[in-house]
Amino acid sequence: MKHSTTNQRTRHGRGPARRIGRTLALVLPVVLVFSGTLAVTRVNWSGNSSHSVLTASEASSSDVSTRASSRAAQDVLRDKLLVELQEKNPGVALTHLQEAVHDRPSLAKHCVSIARALGRAAVRVYGPPRAQSFARPVCDTSFASGVAAQHT
Repeated sequence: MKHSTTNQRTRHGRGPARRIGRTLALVLPVVLVFSGTLAVTRVNWSGNSSHSVLTASEASSSDVSTRASSRAAQDVLRDKLLVELQEKNPGVALTHLQEAVHDRPSLAKHCVSIARALGRAAVRVYGPPRAQSFARPVCDTSFASGVAAQHT
């Protein structure tokens, strides 16, 4: 009887080391994500040494109102323009939207959604035909698509 000194392999050259490697490749990233998440929740980011861990249920109402008042710039702009649309007309609001995007290019990615919101609001305030008369090519004619979406 002849004995082989070479490594014993399973079918198609896949041995136990490969299976262990695959298992680690799948499990290790999950473990690292969870351990990193837990570590971040334990870090005192506030600088207040008296409360090292603050959970969402422990947040005071003043903290919540402070966070709510510091809203995103695009939300503040949208609300301002919607008020302007009602007080003046959609043309003025669209002009100010175009100026705001020109002055702050970071708002450009929100321009389409703001212009559509203005179009929908214009239909509610002025009706479809009159709202469409204010359309202009701001943010790829998103105002007009907002008017059309609200009308149908």
